[in-house]
Amino acid sequence: MNKKILLLPALFFLSLTAVFALGGREREQPAPIVQVTGIVRFVGNANFPEIVISGEYEWYIAKEEMNKLHHLQHRTVTVKGKETVQELKFANGMPAGQRRELRNIKIIEVQQ
Repeated sequence: MNKKILLLPALFFLSLTAVFALGGREREQPAPIVQVTGIVRFVGNANFPEIVISGEYEWYIAKEEMNKLHHLQHRTVTVKGKETVQELKFANGMPAGQRRELRNIKIIEVQQ
């Protein structure tokens, strides 16, 4: 009987810590769909190439989407896709700007 009395509070505290570890208040917002117009550029080096659309902002194209724009370098394109914005920080904690990334892109128009 004495062990059952001690087991109940222990289970209560274990379940309480598990509930807080799940992060119930942290909800991920759905990425907005944006339409972007700009020039397609390659940036980075041979080991880590990235495709960027330069327009009003610099939109980095997700790795799995790079093949859609690979042949359109130095051309002006209009694409639509899901935008995610990540806040960048320096090592000392100061803000370093934003990195905008596009996923699930769909090419709307290619200009010469």
